[in-house]
Amino acid sequence: SFSIGGITPRESYLDVAKLLAVAKTAKIDAVHPGYGFLSERAEAAQLFIDAGIAWIGPTPKSIHQLGNKIEAKKLLDAAKVPTLPWSVVDPTNIPALESIAVKIGFPLLLKAAAGGGGKGMRLVKRLEELKSAAEAASREGLAAFGDGTIFMERYLENPRHIEVQLMGDSAGNAVHFGERDCSSQRRHQKVIEEAPASQLSVYARDAICNSATQLAKSVGYANAGTAEFLVDERENFYFLEMNSRLQVEHTVTEEVTGIDIVRS
Repeated sequence: SFSIGGITPRESYLDVAKLLAVAKTAKIDAVHPGYGFLSERAEAAQLFIDAGIAWIGPTPKSIHQLGNKIEAKKLLDAAKVPTLPWSVVDPTNIPALESIAVKIGFPLLLKAAAGGGGKGMRLVKRLEELKSAAEAASREGLAAFGDGTIFMERYLENPRHIEVQLMGDSAGNAVHFGERDCSSQRRHQKVIEEAPASQLSVYARDAICNSATQLAKSVGYANAGTAEFLVDERENFYFLEMNSRLQVEHTVTEEVTGIDIVRS
């Protein structure tokens, strides 16, 4: 173990220069980014690669295209994959912020573009709550991920939250390992995961998993990743985000498939 100093994430685990210094001292030839921090930062992956250290994860290009929620939504919109109404917003431009919110409609969610794990996320039910929620989401995103960019999207009441485990190789192939239902949440943090999702019809399951696989193929996705969708009562599904990393909950899929995803 090595001491890298710092108190906040930005001063420690998000400081790539410190990690590269440790890598040089330890004379390592490969690094796995883990579940968080640098695991979805394209610039970090590129810096390790440039230093001659193998990055055990998606390519910097894939991370950039899919790891950032805004870039992913642009890609999906171009590919005609269903997404909820959304828009990038400036928390300091209150008139524009309110205008976009009214157009998208309430309730809505404010999200940090580089976020995950419920950080930088605020549910807004009324216009009066918008300004303070936007400032808080941006501030939290900056503190946790080094990026205060936020966007808003329509909030679905009581949806199913379905995610698809994906694996891709360097030759452009991609396969899915089925879905997980992660609808049981507290403060946007997943509490219970179920695989397979017991309340999905065969049609919806196939459509969601195929959509996720096509997404991975369209960007030449390599390594482990998870595409997340929201599903309403009529089984209409909407792309939510792509986690271009290995998720903590991958072990649920390993239990039902018998496949060691990390080893694969």
